[in-house]
Amino acid sequence: MRYLSFRNNGKGGWGRVAGDTIVDLTAYAPDLKTALVQGLPAEDATGPRLNRAALHLLPVIPNPGKILCVGHNYESHRVETGRARTDHPSIFTRFADTLLGADDPIMRPGISGDLDYEAELAVVIGRHGRNIPEAEAMAYVAGYACFNDASVRDWQWHTRQFTPGKNFPATAPFGPELVTPDEIPDLSAVEVRATLNGTVMQSATLDHMLFPIPAIIAYISCFTPLAPGDVIATGTPGGVGAKRNPPVWLKPGDQIEVEISGIGRLVSRVMQEG
Repeated sequence: MRYLSFRNNGKGGWGRVAGDTIVDLTAYAPDLKTALVQGLPAEDATGPRLNRAALHLLPVIPNPGKILCVGHNYESHRVETGRARTDHPSIFTRFADTLLGADDPIMRPGISGDLDYEAELAVVIGRHGRNIPEAEAMAYVAGYACFNDASVRDWQWHTRQFTPGKNFPATAPFGPELVTPDEIPDLSAVEVRATLNGTVMQSATLDHMLFPIPAIIAYISCFTPLAPGDVIATGTPGGVGAKRNPPVWLKPGDQIEVEISGIGRLVSRVMQEG
């Protein structure tokens, strides 16, 4: 199944994707996060049919309690950054007000021109859990979505702490759809790709992750409880703009696409902050 969140005539809602239409399920729960807490309605649940093209798409989970991101989780990216191998995943956080829907532009901040792209698979949690065993971790996954962990590199590199460069407003496109795990029979073969103005910049399959999804969930759940609607961005492949010679920074008018096989395509325009 595929779900998305939207704004329709000024009101937020969510629904199930049905071709070019959306089955509006807002009557079952006010938002998709609440629906995950309560349990998604049956596959044959009905509601008003909406024209997808007439909706304004929101981040697939507009109001996550936690957004946890994994740094340097593909060997190609670890190598290009010169990072040493570690025994544990590198975890940092994002704030919910950095998220964007598929219909919203990435905003390059006025204070910096060093805006970079990072194509990533996002995992959305569907169950409460703490100290989750790695062997059971996938049972806690509600679904997957495209994510662009766009980063303001000079602010990221002010110190060893990533937080400033990862939390400028309107820098994290997320969506357009939440895809349930049954739609992805072989997760290891899923390809993550970034395309900038028609040129492929990043490409790797998930089997190149240094820490696979079950290990990430298990590790994170040891230090913080996970809850339905929490989001884990699982890392980006090599090919980021900052590590090219010369560097490639996102600029106003650029189109950056995150495409993940079987999951979707997230297209974002870049605009200059006013």
